[in-house]
Amino acid sequence: MPGHINFGAHEVDLTTNLTRNIRIRTPLVSSPMDTVTEAEMAVAMATMGGCGFIHYNNTIEEQLSQVIAAKNTTPGFIVHPACLGPDATVMDLLDLKEAKGFSSACITDTGKIGGKFLGIVTSRDFDFVNDYHIAVKELMTTDCLTVSEDAGVEAALAALKASKRGKLPVLNAQGELTGLATRAVFRASLRNPQAGPPSVAPDGRLLVGAAIGTRDSDKERVKVLRDQGHVDVVILDSSQGDSTYQVEMLKHIKKEHPGLEVICGNVVTSYQARRLIEAGADALRVGMGSGSICTTQEVCAVGRGQATAVYHTGRMANALGVPIIADGGIQNSGHIVKALALGASTVMCGSMFAGTHEAPGEFVTINGVKVKKYRGMGSLDAMKKGSEARYHSDTQGLKIAQGVSGTVKDRGSVRRNVPFLVQAVKQGFQDLGSRKMEEVHGALYSGEQRVEGRTGAAQKEGGVHDLFSYEKKSW
Repeated sequence: MPGHINFGAHEVDLTTNLTRNIRIRTPLVSSPMDTVTEAEMAVAMATMGGCGFIHYNNTIEEQLSQVIAAKNTTPGFIVHPACLGPDATVMDLLDLKEAKGFSSACITDTGKIGGKFLGIVTSRDFDFVNDYHIAVKELMTTDCLTVSEDAGVEAALAALKASKRGKLPVLNAQGELTGLATRAVFRASLRNPQAGPPSVAPDGRLLVGAAIGTRDSDKERVKVLRDQGHVDVVILDSSQGDSTYQVEMLKHIKKEHPGLEVICGNVVTSYQARRLIEAGADALRVGMGSGSICTTQEVCAVGRGQATAVYHTGRMANALGVPIIADGGIQNSGHIVKALALGASTVMCGSMFAGTHEAPGEFVTINGVKVKKYRGMGSLDAMKKGSEARYHSDTQGLKIAQGVSGTVKDRGSVRRNVPFLVQAVKQGFQDLGSRKMEEVHGALYSGEQRVEGRTGAAQKEGGVHDLFSYEKKSW
């Protein structure tokens, strides 16, 4: 129900607790799914004042490389520029252009970011080449203007302006490629709303999270991520988090890695919440079967309506001083407001951020529509890569899917979408009559904030209706 307004939406402060000891400016985090969050998404979310959690449906080395890339990135630089080795051919460049739309690539001795920088090859170098088997080392430009990774974004922008070049490789002291500054990215950043201060860890670098499992092998994974990647917070990623395995892993991390914040879950009941909090959880992830690609409630008949789950677990967690993350079912800014008003401190988005430019994967066109792949971690496709441990089925001979694979439309950039979502949530808080998160939760638990259930007719009435045609744009 609405409250009394005596302040402007610009006065609303959404600063909130992600965990007991980590506060973020934007109450949005990206889901640790292999079609949602890798280094580029983690950087974008931290830049927007939120946080991204890098998935673990990969090897320890692969996840570590993503965490290191995110932690070492300076906001404003491209995290993963297109790279090729010196022996790659023009055909490889054309394949890269076809797959990702890139017309140029950085050449390193390893063919990857982190290798010694050798030069750049662009479409201007091979536009009139007829032999597509020529190695790029024969065509690349080697006298490139570069910038040190310590110089910062402003220095890179100034160098681009002065040189009138389109791309500026970012190198470390050893001459290794660590990023790329481009005119296109700077132009896009000027068109996007101002992001505000990023989420920064105590070490001065971007705040980065990662997911891990609860198997013995994950003890080595968390050690590597903490000691070598300097990850700031981890999620124990289980579809049903109220388990002995999760409690044991939580206790292990707290003993071996003091100071590392641990988020447990997923849970949907107050007694599940109490058990994990008493074991030492720094935050809880709430939701079971409510995601757009999740079929857990259909397959297993276990789960709970998301609003009910958030309210009851939030009430218990709030009494014990632990924040919760509403995970699943978020489709628009109104759902974010509902989740926060019902007791969540942050919301986790999967499908909302899948299909964005920062999400992993390539865009393809289906029936004239530009889409990206999006799949549940309980889908058979994801389980083939290793995510069955999340569903406690990695030791089973038969794999039962608890999710689906599909596609989502191109959603643009997170850097453009998140500021508008945040502004919409601020207007929702204004309508509630609350200036900040503590006021919203205080009103809920004191009974001042009232909530009503809505019939199907009321829901229909609350949407667009009785128009011959219309175009719906959120911003």
